[in-house]
Amino acid sequence: MNVTAQLKNQHLLWRAGFGPMAEEFHQLATASQKSYVNSLFKASAKSPAMIDVADNAIKGLVMGIQEVGKTNRNPDENQRRKIRQQSREDLKSLNITWLNLMVNSEQQLREKMALFWHGHFASRNLNILYQQQLLDIIRQNALGNFRDLLREVSKSAAMINFLNNNQNRKGHPNENFAREVMELFTMGRGNYTENDIKEAARAFTGWSANLAGEFIFRKNQHDEGQKTVLGKTGNFDGDDVLNILLEHKETAIYITRKIYRFYVNDVPDEAQVSRLAERFYQSGYDIKELMKEIFTSDWFYDAKNIGCRIKSPVELLVGIRRALPMQLDNEQVQLLLQRLLGQVLFYPPNVAGWPGGKNWIDSSSLMFRLRIPQLIVDNHEVALTPKDDDDQMMGMKEMDRMKMKMGKKGGQLISAAVDWESYQKKFEKVPREKLLNAIAGILIQGGTAVDEKILNKYIDASSRENYIKTATIQLMSTPEYQLC
Repeated sequence: MNVTAQLKNQHLLWRAGFGPMAEEFHQLATASQKSYVNSLFKASAKSPAMIDVADNAIKGLVMGIQEVGKTNRNPDENQRRKIRQQSREDLKSLNITWLNLMVNSEQQLREKMALFWHGHFASRNLNILYQQQLLDIIRQNALGNFRDLLREVSKSAAMINFLNNNQNRKGHPNENFAREVMELFTMGRGNYTENDIKEAARAFTGWSANLAGEFIFRKNQHDEGQKTVLGKTGNFDGDDVLNILLEHKETAIYITRKIYRFYVNDVPDEAQVSRLAERFYQSGYDIKELMKEIFTSDWFYDAKNIGCRIKSPVELLVGIRRALPMQLDNEQVQLLLQRLLGQVLFYPPNVAGWPGGKNWIDSSSLMFRLRIPQLIVDNHEVALTPKDDDDQMMGMKEMDRMKMKMGKKGGQLISAAVDWESYQKKFEKVPREKLLNAIAGILIQGGTAVDEKILNKYIDASSRENYIKTATIQLMSTPEYQLC
């Protein structure tokens, strides 16, 4: 594969963000990688605004329940039910709002990094206040220090409740959080013992959160005794245990390998991982410096690392929207598309997050992936029904149908208005005979050349406009477009 400057730039934009925006097409072949790297980091330097979509009624109900709790009266079950129902609606808004940011925000690197941490610190919780607080922690610290990120996530109401640390108290330790913080969030399996988990769980006793999402240390529930964790003994609390985990280089190696697999290649180059992890550890877990080293390294742009990753459903949907300027009249359809493709934001399958890689693709999901571009352009309805797993469905079964555009078959209409005129302008200087290669050069990241003979059978050549439009849709409907 001939790795051109354009291909390298697109590789960077797909890995450090969600692919090139239509407005960028004209500069992909001429801009320097260094300028792209600098602009990505510069755009993502500013702290992001919190995404707050929680209904005021929920905030009022939460405050009301907390006041009732202070008077030792039992909260009204009707109030709690209202909170659950409104939370489900607000979580859909949180999903769509963040998805729109991934499409439109200049902070591409920050949002992509936040998506990585969203899968790493996987948490499923129906409380909108907890979820948007955790998302804010992740987005604020996405390019900061892993030490700060780990500590804030560990003390978040979403994680404390998801991993049952509210039930972790002196004399009756709950080991869930202690186990996952070692296995999934820091060191990885094989670097600790069952006894380390038991002792660490004692250190995390008393870590709790209230209904509003504030961290509370319940001193009377904390085990003040001596604990031995990873060879160290002392009267440890949760912060001490997190520090002990960070002192071990295995944590830097585990995190670096996971980042490598997400950003570079599913098959990690262990020599590179080891070298990067050492620098990451020596920097005191500076995430931004680790990412800068990856994106400025020559090996990142090797042919073997380009077009080798299967796009996650979120990357696929966001990438299509960035490449094709469009207005979505029915934004809720994106929730259905996420469910059909197997990645609903805020609803990971379990605490290990989405496995990624080839797990994104099976026979049915691949066929549906290939149909999405045509569905968008033709404004078809999506009449497919996802698997009826309400754990995954986030209460969507009782979606308010009045808020959605329904088709004749009972499915959801995509209702997308693509601005083809501005899209076609990006190719106005390209001669007709070179159009297909020019469009393919931007849309396809893999080293495999597209078969022009097959594509031309499905491309409408009646006019230049129709040619660009149909060539784009046919290229987006190829297996090669699933790779980045």
